[in-house]
Amino acid sequence: MTGLFSLSKHSSPPHASSQSTTHKFSDTLMEDTLKNAEEIIKRWDLNESSSNLFQDNRTEAKQFLDAVIDLQHAMQFVVKESSTSQLLVRAQNLMKIAMKRLQKEFYTILAGNRYFLDSESGSRESTRSSGSDEDQGSEDDNAEIEARFAEISIADEGEKVSVAVDLKAIADCMIEAGYGKECSKIYELNRKSVIEETLYYLGVENISPSTVQKMEWKDLEKKIKIWLNAVKVAVSTLFYGERILCDQVFSISDSIRESCFTGIAKDSALTLFTFPEMVAKYKKLSLEKMFRILDLYDSISELLSEIEVIFGFDSTVAVKSQALTSMAKLRDAARAMLAEFESAIKKDSSKVVAGGGIHPLTRYVMNYLIFLSDYSGPVSDIIADWKAVVKSPLPESYLLSPIAYDGDSPSCIVSVRLTWLILVLLCKLDGKAGFYGDVPLSYLFLANNLNYVVSKVRQSSLKLLLGPDWLSNHESKVEQYMANFKRMGWSSVMTSLPENSTAEISPAEAKECFCKFSLSFEETYWKQRSWVIPDPKLRDEVKISLAKKILSAYRPFYHKYGEKVAWMESGGGVESILRFAPDNVQNYLSDLFHGSSENSSTTSSSHGSSSRSTPTWSSPPQCR
Repeated sequence: MTGLFSLSKHSSPPHASSQSTTHKFSDTLMEDTLKNAEEIIKRWDLNESSSNLFQDNRTEAKQFLDAVIDLQHAMQFVVKESSTSQLLVRAQNLMKIAMKRLQKEFYTILAGNRYFLDSESGSRESTRSSGSDEDQGSEDDNAEIEARFAEISIADEGEKVSVAVDLKAIADCMIEAGYGKECSKIYELNRKSVIEETLYYLGVENISPSTVQKMEWKDLEKKIKIWLNAVKVAVSTLFYGERILCDQVFSISDSIRESCFTGIAKDSALTLFTFPEMVAKYKKLSLEKMFRILDLYDSISELLSEIEVIFGFDSTVAVKSQALTSMAKLRDAARAMLAEFESAIKKDSSKVVAGGGIHPLTRYVMNYLIFLSDYSGPVSDIIADWKAVVKSPLPESYLLSPIAYDGDSPSCIVSVRLTWLILVLLCKLDGKAGFYGDVPLSYLFLANNLNYVVSKVRQSSLKLLLGPDWLSNHESKVEQYMANFKRMGWSSVMTSLPENSTAEISPAEAKECFCKFSLSFEETYWKQRSWVIPDPKLRDEVKISLAKKILSAYRPFYHKYGEKVAWMESGGGVESILRFAPDNVQNYLSDLFHGSSENSSTTSSSHGSSSRSTPTWSSPPQCR
């Protein structure tokens, strides 16, 4: 009992003994950890070694990181158990040495792999657009960019992954050690400069709205071409790759990876997507500039889903908003130009062309609409919700096409709009036809121009939008116009012959018929010799049709009564009465509808028609 009492009386309380044991354990743990960590950390102290740890000795690099992590865990344990331990001071000093080394390694890896680290650099696309030949200038401008990216593309994918892994390992270690701010600052400064430099090489500039307004269109168009070439590379390669890399390196901390990516990419992305808005607000926009507006709109539209993913953080919502704002402004500009286009057709006051040929307005409008049809995607977006402003006055029967009529489908929206614009053109041409003052020539003008419209539709993507029903209906109208031209333009020739060319009539009556035929044929020929049918196929069809119609009546009449009239006029003057043999009539007809009379002989020869010289008549028929 005495022994037990004595023990109870002089020994420490149980909790004090436990606390002492814990202190000893924490000190022992810290001592052992410091001993193991000091050896490798001090060996790579920046004051002792200028070598690159991760480049020169990857095995020790792993040991270094493990030692830092162990030291951090030990420090956390000791702080909880004995915050006044002197060993903590040694540990903190050692941690500072380690962090300085890791900061240098982090910076060195970033600086040595600026472009190599672009996660998509190995598959960079050509910065040239697939645009038309007129973009040759911008292709030359981008040659340097392509050469630069070609060098990047040869990088080994495995090595790139290794570099990213090293960065992540260092970032994880520094963040766990409480040095996340220092780590992210190094990363952000380096990668932001990569973004800015790459955009510079892509030709993207930070231009003010006032500068854009002062620019001549040719200079602004060059910048638009550069932007169009750059935007896909910037979004799909540069920003996308940067987002992936940032997510990989800072996967341990959602807040750091968001703040880093925002700091790196936000300003540059805003610069990139502000440019289209400034173009949309350009005060000198006109109809011919429409297609650059559509190019800009289409580029953003195609990339919008990627933009929404890449800039999905709350802190980068301004980038998505700017892209959408630019699209909205481009949409407004395109709508204004479409309205101006329709108004320009209606207000056109240009004169009719000589000979009933293709009017310049027809060529301009159809070429414009063909270009528009190639942009059916963006055009449908632009006019999709424009119904309240522009209500088509077309009857549904006029709009029905081979595709099922659905007023809300994108293709139907574009079809309705383009159909309406063509109708506006045709109505305008109908009004111009009246200025000829010659009804047959008016019909020839309408036939030529409508045939041109139909041909352009058939040969372009307009064919798919307007459909076979539209084509069939308007081809029938061409035939109708041409039938009216032939009937009214050659009626005097046809009525000069008896209805039944083989019916019995007196030689005097036959002579009168020959005289009327010669007079009317000569008059009609000279009148129509300057008229034109530009389409070779249509021209041949008309000439064959006229020859068939005229000669089917004239040939049998000539063979039956020609000799009788010649015998009756044996005293002289028969040549002026029987001046057109049937073969001559066909030759003269083949000389028609090539346009200018001065060039008709050459023209007809070049088209395989009669090569004879221009016909001349010394005197009118002797009809008495």
